[in-house]
Amino acid sequence: MDTESTHSGYSSRSGRSNRHSERGRERHKAGSSKDSSRSEKSVIINPPETSSQDSPVHNGEPLPGEPMPAASDPGEEGQDDNWGETTTAVTGTSELSISQEEVVGLGKGLQDRTRGFRRYLPLAVGVCGGLLVLATPLVFLLLPVIMWPERLQPCGAACEGLFLSLSFKLLMLLTAIWALFLRPARASLPRVCACRAFLTTLTLLLTMSYWLFYGVRILDAQDEDYHGVVQFAVSLVDSQLFVHYLAVVLLELRHLQPCYSVCVIRSTDGETRHYNIGQLSIQNAALTILEFYYKDFPLHNPALLSASKHRAAKHLAGLKVYNVDAPGNTAGAQPANGNQSQAATAGAKRKDTAHNELYYEEADYERRVRKRKARLVVAVEEAFTHVRRMKKEDERASPSDIMDVREAALAIFPSMARALQKYLRTTRRQHCHSMESIQKHLAFCLINNMSPKAFLEAYLAPGPTLQYGPERWMADQWMLVSEASVTSSLKEGSEFTLRCLDFSLAVTVKGIPYIRVTEEYVDPKSHKFVLLLQSETSV
Repeated sequence: MDTESTHSGYSSRSGRSNRHSERGRERHKAGSSKDSSRSEKSVIINPPETSSQDSPVHNGEPLPGEPMPAASDPGEEGQDDNWGETTTAVTGTSELSISQEEVVGLGKGLQDRTRGFRRYLPLAVGVCGGLLVLATPLVFLLLPVIMWPERLQPCGAACEGLFLSLSFKLLMLLTAIWALFLRPARASLPRVCACRAFLTTLTLLLTMSYWLFYGVRILDAQDEDYHGVVQFAVSLVDSQLFVHYLAVVLLELRHLQPCYSVCVIRSTDGETRHYNIGQLSIQNAALTILEFYYKDFPLHNPALLSASKHRAAKHLAGLKVYNVDAPGNTAGAQPANGNQSQAATAGAKRKDTAHNELYYEEADYERRVRKRKARLVVAVEEAFTHVRRMKKEDERASPSDIMDVREAALAIFPSMARALQKYLRTTRRQHCHSMESIQKHLAFCLINNMSPKAFLEAYLAPGPTLQYGPERWMADQWMLVSEASVTSSLKEGSEFTLRCLDFSLAVTVKGIPYIRVTEEYVDPKSHKFVLLLQSETSV
C-alpha cells in the first residue's frame, strides 16, 4: 500500500509537472505566434530623402552601378510607396481577403481613368454653354421665318435697327467671352471654381427661362408680330451681357483689393516671403502663391543643406548607444564607472567644441568663396577686355575676317570656364548652370554690349526659379493639403500646405487690420514767432 501510495503520489506530481510543461509550451507558442504576427503586421517606414552627397544620386539620376532610389509620396513624407507589399494581413476566420496592394492598385487605376474626364469636363461644359448662348438669339429670329413666313408682319425701319443693334451686341459678347474665358489655363486645380460654376448655372437658367417663354408665347401661338420677336431676342442678349459683367466682377475685380496677408515658408531652408492677396478660395490662393513662388523665391538647392547634415552625422558618430532591452545584456547595459565618466567628459568636450567647429567651418567656406569670386571677376574682366580689343581690330579688318558675336563668345569662354566652374562648385550651384546656357548668356551680353558685372550677376547670387531651365521646375507637381475645403474662401487663421517632391510650402493667413486715420487741425498762426534783438551789441 505504501509503495502504491508513493507511486500514485509520484505519478500525480509527474502529471501535474507534465501539464505545467504543456501549458508553458502552449504559452511559449502563443507568445511566439503573437510576436510573429506583430512582425508580420509591422510597416517599414523609410527615413526622409537625404541630400545629394549622402545618397548615390546626382541631379535626380543614380550613378552607374547604383540601384534606383524609391520615389517618395508627396502626400506622406518619409513613407515608402511600397508599404502595401511589406504589410501582411493575418486573418483566421475569413477565406476571402484582398490585399492592400490590390486596393491601392484599384484606386490608382480608377483615378487614372477619371483624370482626363475631370480635366476636360469643365472645358466641354463651357464650350457647350458658350455655343448655346450665342446660337439662341439667332435661333429665336430664324424659327418664325422658317415655320410660318406667310403670316409674319413686315419688319419696318425700327425692326431693322434692332437687327443692327443685335448684331453688334453679339459681336461684343463674343469678344468678351473670348477675352475672359477662352484663355489658356494657368494650372490644373483639384476642384471646380465655385464662381465659374455659379455663373454657368445662372447662364443656363437664364437661357432655359427664355426658351420656355419663347416656346409658350411665340411658338405655340405662332405670333405674327416679328418686331416683338426681334425685341425678345435683343432682351436676351442684353441679359447675357449683364451676366458677363457679373462674371468680370466676380472673377477679375473681386480679388484685386487686398484683404489678407499670407506668410509662405519653405520647409527645407526656411526661406520666407509675405504677400497681400484678396478674397480668394483656398485653391485659387494656392495658385497665386505658386506664381509668386516661381517669381520671388530663389531656386531650391538641396546641396546647401548637406553641410549641416554632415556635421550632425559626424557628431552622432562619436556617441555610444546601448540597447538596454537586448537579451543577455543586463549586466553590460551600462559601461563601468570609469568608462562612463570618460564618455561624459568626451561628450562635454564635443559639445563645447561644436560651435567652434561651426564657426571655423563657415569662416573657411566664406574665405574660399571670396577667393573663387575674385579669380572669377578677374578672368571675366580680362575676357571682356579682349573682346573689346577684337572689336577695334575688326573695324579695321576686311569684311571676310570679321568674327561673329557667337564665335567670339566661344573663343573667350575657355579663358573663364575654369574659374567659373570652380566658383560654382564651391557655392554648390554647378547643377543649375550648363555649359550651353552659360555660352548663350555670354553671347547675349556681348550682343547687347553689357559689362562684365552684368554677366556675373547671374552667377554670383541665386536667382528666382523661372530664370533657370524648364527642367528645374516644369516637373514640379504640387499637392494641396488643407483641413478646410479647398473651394471655401480664405479666413483669418487659415493654414494649408503645398507639397512638392523635395520640399513643402507652409502658408498661414492673417487678416489685414482695419486702419483708422484721424485728422488734427493745426492753426497756421501757431507757427509764427517773434525774434527780440538787443539794442546793445558787443563790438
